[in-house]
Amino acid sequence: MKISHPDHYIFPEWPAPAHVKAATSFQRSRTEITQDLKLSVEPVWLNQVHGAHIIDLDINAGLTGDATFTQRQNKICVVLTADCLPILITDQAGSFAAALHGGWRGLAGGIIDNAIKIIKKPVQELLVWLGPAIGPDHFEVGEEVREQFLGRGADYSAAFSPKKPGKFMADIYQIAKINCHLLGIKQIFGGGLCTYCDDRFYSYRRDQQIKGHMATLIWLEPGITH
Repeated sequence: MKISHPDHYIFPEWPAPAHVKAATSFQRSRTEITQDLKLSVEPVWLNQVHGAHIIDLDINAGLTGDATFTQRQNKICVVLTADCLPILITDQAGSFAAALHGGWRGLAGGIIDNAIKIIKKPVQELLVWLGPAIGPDHFEVGEEVREQFLGRGADYSAAFSPKKPGKFMADIYQIAKINCHLLGIKQIFGGGLCTYCDDRFYSYRRDQQIKGHMATLIWLEPGITH
C-alpha cells in the first residue's frame, strides 16, 4: 500500500492477507488520513462511549458504540484512542475486518467477547493486533478496576502489580492477551508501544487533557473473493 506521509503511520506486522489493510495514524486529521491512505470511502467514525457494544456495519445499526465489524469491501472500520487500546481483528482468509476501542471499561465489559460472538469465525483462524496504548509503568488504577477483571477470572491477576494501598499498575496489553487466550485465540500480534512514553502519540494521562486522538483503521481492499 503506497501512501502519502508514511512517517505519520504505524502499520501492523501480522500475517494478515494482503487485501486486509490497516494502519494507526498520529498527528493527522481525519481529512489527512483519508487523503494519505487513499481511501475510496470515508471511514465510519463512531460516537465512542467507553462501552462494549459492537456495530455490524453491514447492518448499520447506529453509530454509537466502541467497535465495528464488516465483511464488505466498501466499509472502513476505525476507532479513536488516546491511551486506550486499539484492537484489530481479521482471520487467515481475510474474510472480515473489525476494530475495537479497548478502554478498561470496554475490556471489563467484554468487548472482545462480544466481537467474537458477532464475527462467528473459528477462533483458531483469528488474527489479533494490539496497537499503541498506555504502558504498564504509567497506567495506575484503583482496587475497584482490578476487582472487575478478577470477577471475570483469576487469570487477570497477572496483569496487575501492587503500587500502594488500594492502587495497582495495570498492563492493558496483558489484559487483552489474557482475554484472547481465554477465548482460545492464540495468534496475537503487536503490543508494547506506550502512548504515555512516546510523544508521537496522544496521551490523555500524560497531557492531563484531550489534545487529540490516534485513529486505528482496518478495511478490506476491493477485488477480493472469499
